[in-house]
Amino acid sequence: MNRKDFLKGLGLAGAASVLPAGIALNRLKADNEPPSSCVLIPTETEGPFPLDLSANTAFFRQDIREDKTGIQLNLRLKIIGQDNCYPMSNVRVNIWHCDKDGLYSGYSLNNNPGQAGKTYLRGYQITDANGEVEFITILPGWYQGRVCHIHFQVYVSSSYSVISQLTFDPAIKNAIYAANSGLYTKGSDPLTIDKDDIFADGYAYQLATLTQDTATGGYESYLEVTVKGSGSLSTGYIEKQNEKVFALGQNFPNPYNSSTTIPFTLKTAADVRLDLYDLMGRKVATIDKADLNSGEHRVDIDVEKLGLAPGNYVYQINVRTASGTYTDHKMMTALR
Repeated sequence: MNRKDFLKGLGLAGAASVLPAGIALNRLKADNEPPSSCVLIPTETEGPFPLDLSANTAFFRQDIREDKTGIQLNLRLKIIGQDNCYPMSNVRVNIWHCDKDGLYSGYSLNNNPGQAGKTYLRGYQITDANGEVEFITILPGWYQGRVCHIHFQVYVSSSYSVISQLTFDPAIKNAIYAANSGLYTKGSDPLTIDKDDIFADGYAYQLATLTQDTATGGYESYLEVTVKGSGSLSTGYIEKQNEKVFALGQNFPNPYNSSTTIPFTLKTAADVRLDLYDLMGRKVATIDKADLNSGEHRVDIDVEKLGLAPGNYVYQINVRTASGTYTDHKMMTALR
């Protein structure tokens, strides 16, 4: 796949497909019930080792481990809009964290030697119909002055994003380190959460669950993250430019079984290409529609006829007009 074609110009990305053992996407609540609480997630520093993930589409992936060893961690984040406490779909979520020895990819500094140019343990996904993303990673280690933690950014639109961090129950985390001392050779995390500079002012809404996953031999983690907004996305400059040319609708039904319909509206004549992507950023299908007139249009998708396995996919529309090319995307969620 030519990754630079994926969501080019938007800095937004995400997808899903059939998941490896131990991951379970799309835990849709009955009657779309809101979560029990929706307190705004605290904003935190991006840390000393950030990377602009939107500048490198290689980070669009669910499995971010690369060659890093450690106890497998299946991390699930649910994004909630503060305005109505309902899940926010089609929102991009970035995560990044250190390896089992406390090192970050992308930087070579005195306390982080030999890691420049590396990309491990960084990635992004798009929230599904239940407002959720999932990542396959490892349980991070720790380093001097910080408890074990994971950075994340919720990219709601081209004009609004939130950066925060999550951590885990110290007793559970240190028990895992102790039980796997051959991997986590630095031993138990010596710092308590209340002594950590980032979490010292409170961490009640940043403490993720950590439970054993018998299917993988690793652990599962879950956190609800509330950001400003509602079930519908906010709008920034790029979105407003798109609105002058076209509007991409949510597929219906969504969640879908084996077939679904993608609606879009053109405000001017255009050539349209619709691409489907899986979780690891691979383009798996392309549908071309040339010389379309302005007005409402639909594309019917049958994943079985396309030779695809049932699952979640991101669909991206590329609208080519005399004035330029415009793109947008949404997640289509499989019924489970």
